[in-house]
Amino acid sequence: QFDKLIKSGFYYVDKTRLIEQLLQNLGEVNLFTRPRRFGKTLNMSMLKSFFEIGTDKTLFDQLYIAANKELCEEYMGQYPVIFLSLKGVDGLNFEEAKSMLKITIRTEAQRHYELKKSEKVSEENRKLFNDILSGEDERIEDSLRMLSQILFEHYGKKSIILIDEYDVPVAKANSNGYYNEMLDVMKGLMQALKDNPSLRFAFITGCLRIAKESIFTGTNNFVSDTIADSRLNKYFGFVQSEVDQILADADVREQAETIKEWYDGYHFGDFDVYCPWDVMNYILELQHNPNAKPASYWKNTSDNAIIRSFIDYAGSSITKKLETLLSGGCIVQRIDENLTYDYLHS
Repeated sequence: QFDKLIKSGFYYVDKTRLIEQLLQNLGEVNLFTRPRRFGKTLNMSMLKSFFEIGTDKTLFDQLYIAANKELCEEYMGQYPVIFLSLKGVDGLNFEEAKSMLKITIRTEAQRHYELKKSEKVSEENRKLFNDILSGEDERIEDSLRMLSQILFEHYGKKSIILIDEYDVPVAKANSNGYYNEMLDVMKGLMQALKDNPSLRFAFITGCLRIAKESIFTGTNNFVSDTIADSRLNKYFGFVQSEVDQILADADVREQAETIKEWYDGYHFGDFDVYCPWDVMNYILELQHNPNAKPASYWKNTSDNAIIRSFIDYAGSSITKKLETLLSGGCIVQRIDENLTYDYLHS
C-alpha cells in the first residue's frame, strides 16, 4: 500500500512521474503487462492515492509529481476510484473461484459504504448496491459497471477503475480446468470498460496480455503497454540510476557489480531493468549482515505451472532450449502477444 509506505517513512523509489506520463498519453483503457514482483501493485496503489476523492494530498509533497502544480490541481483527489486486485481469485473449481471474485468485489464495495444511505442514489440502485454488499447480487458480471454508475450518481463524477493482476483468475482457471467459464465471467466484468458513460479511464495490470479479442472485446480507445512495445519502461522495475541511488543511500556501493550480475536480468526498450523485489530483499539482508550472499529471492514468489506444463507438453524441443540457458548460453525466441491461455500449447 502506497499510503502506508509513505506515512510509515519506508524507503520509496519515486515513480510518480508515471502519473504525468499517463495523463499526457492517455487511452481510455490502459493495460500494463510486466513480470511478477515488478512494482505493478504499488504503482496502482499510488494511482489510487493520487486520484481518489478524499485522498491525503500530503503523501505526494516530497515526490516528483508535486512540482507539477497545474496537473495536481486538476487531477489530484478529483475522482471516485474502484480498485480491484484479482491476485487472490483462485480455486480448484469454478464455484470456488467465482466466490473469491464475489468477495473481492464486495470488499471494494464496502470501501464505498457512503453509497448505502446516499440520498443522491436512486432507490433501485441503493438496493443493487446493498445486494453487492451482502453478496446476494445475481449478476456478478455487471457489478463493476453498476458500482461505477452508483458512484457517478453520488459524486457527479466519472470513476477511475483500477484492476490489478487481471489475468490471474484466467491463468488459475486454465490450470484447474474451468477456463471457459471464468473467461465468460471476466468478459462480462470487463464490459464496465466498454461504452460506460460513468468511466473516466481505466488502468489494468497483469503478467501476460490475453488477446484483446478474448477478454476486452469492444473496448474503445484501448492502449496496451508491454515489455516488447513500451513507452513506460522506467516506471516498472529499477533502472541503473535508481539502483545507484539505492546503493548510495544504503552505503553499500561496493555491492554494485554483484547486484548487477545477479539482478540486472531484463531489457525493456532502451533500458536495462533490475527486478526490484530481488534488489530490495538483498539490500535489506545486507543491512543485517554485510557479508550476506545474494540469493534468488524471486523464485519462490510465483506459480510456474505454465512453464512446467510446457516442459511436459513440448518435450525435447523445450528441454534443449532450457539446457542451453542453464549451461550459460542464449536463445532467441519470438514473442507472440496475441495468444490466449487456451491456445498456448498450439
